[in-house]
Amino acid sequence: YTVTDVPPWYLCILLGIQHFLTAMGGLVAIPLILSKELCLQHDLLTQSHLISTIFFVSGICTLLQVLFGVRLPIIQGGTFAFLTPTLAMLSLPKWKCPAWTQNATLVNASSPEFIEVWQTRMREVQGAIIVASCFQTFVGFSGLIGFLMRFIGPLTIAPTITLVALPLFDSAGDEAGQHWGIAFMTISFIVLFSQYLKDVPVPLPSYQRGKKCHLSPVYLFQIFPVLLGLSLSWLLCYVLTVTDVLPADPTAYGHLARTDTRGDVLSQAPWFRLPYPGQWGVPTVSLAGIFGILAGVISSMLESVGDYYACARLSGAPPPPKHAISRGIGVEGIGCLLAGAWGTGNGTTSYSENVGALGITKVGSRMVIIAGACAMLLSGIFGKVGAMLASIPTPVIGGMFLVMFGVITAVGISNLQYTDMNSSRNIFIFGFSVFAGLTVPNWASKNSTLLETGIIQLDQVIQVLLTTGMFVGGLLGFILDNTIPGTQEERGLLAWKNSHKGEADDSQLISEVYDLPFGIGTKYCTVSWFRYLPTCP
Repeated sequence: YTVTDVPPWYLCILLGIQHFLTAMGGLVAIPLILSKELCLQHDLLTQSHLISTIFFVSGICTLLQVLFGVRLPIIQGGTFAFLTPTLAMLSLPKWKCPAWTQNATLVNASSPEFIEVWQTRMREVQGAIIVASCFQTFVGFSGLIGFLMRFIGPLTIAPTITLVALPLFDSAGDEAGQHWGIAFMTISFIVLFSQYLKDVPVPLPSYQRGKKCHLSPVYLFQIFPVLLGLSLSWLLCYVLTVTDVLPADPTAYGHLARTDTRGDVLSQAPWFRLPYPGQWGVPTVSLAGIFGILAGVISSMLESVGDYYACARLSGAPPPPKHAISRGIGVEGIGCLLAGAWGTGNGTTSYSENVGALGITKVGSRMVIIAGACAMLLSGIFGKVGAMLASIPTPVIGGMFLVMFGVITAVGISNLQYTDMNSSRNIFIFGFSVFAGLTVPNWASKNSTLLETGIIQLDQVIQVLLTTGMFVGGLLGFILDNTIPGTQEERGLLAWKNSHKGEADDSQLISEVYDLPFGIGTKYCTVSWFRYLPTCP
């Protein structure tokens, strides 16, 4: 099935749910990582509300992107690119969590004092995301992204994306370290399914008009490795909890692997809860936050442009023309604005995992993604879904993080395939950018007093930017790559552009895939000056 095909309705629903499940790992991970910095690690009910909100907003943003954005079958969801600057912002002395919020016995989740503590932090994050997303909307709809892409090559993108995941080794280690046995079991399952068993078909009963009921091979392990791995480990944790193999004493090692430590959240969560904009109060804005999140916005834009080309290649569409890319980035900016308004604590970007799923399932239909977006909206309204996902045992999540962050790091490094890695120039730029992107933030977070200028706002901006590894590494990569002499071929710009160029420029097919829906711009609203807009063909 290609982009414009419509598979049978039951296939649309099944494959749509599968896309949602593929994205679920990343969507759930973000609120769970943020919850610690928002002082919410002992308030599982609010964590479940955050998970529901991120599902709901991702559903809206996916619909917007597929219908009015780049119009490719691409899922929108939370992004790790925003996570790094958000964590840097929340580690400022002003936003450090009070000691009593770390103690489960002292936290009363419904007390006004506690609610105020986490909501002030959340509102600060929301404000920064809303302002930064206006920049992304402008870059998209003004067509600036085409201009920016001239200066940005693999040597800028590789360190930026690599440094999105590398600094998260601490939080992955903390979660997995609650019980290494369970964490390694989760990792083993995910590796087994995604690598060793990916080509093993599972015969499942299916029905076709001509053949009636018969068994057809489905590559289950290849499609759902993370979901199967999580479910099996979770089930095993449940068995070990019921048989009291895992310690019941809260101070003992391995206690957090029990499934009943987070058990009461399911019973507390409402069946239905509609997330709405401003549910945590009116967002507040600070300079420091905005500059930090801007670094995230730029790196998520670069990632998305790469995803558009990959998605077009895998779904049998011609490569996206400039106007479609500009529109896609503009709509992503609007998506980030909505995510900020609703309060997911994050923005939205195109999901690379789902682009991978397209390659596996060979179904690149838009209708499938629209069905997936509807599944996201429904599970965002259905409160028990978020609560169930908030109650996954900590070491199981840790195991998933280890695999996921490892893959994100490798995706960043894989951008180097276009450059000449026998060139000492390129080896220096990449190595230095990544190493500085780990060293400078580590030093800056330990010695914040040495960076004080006396102007509080400026101090916060410097602190957030210098503790955001992907900003430091990406900026160094960008400056060095554009100033150190090197040929287009050596820098990888030629190979990169060629890999993103299609075989044939069929204008009929391009307009079929990338023109706006419902005849906007072709039948209706056909104004002559539309041609001059960067988002119109």
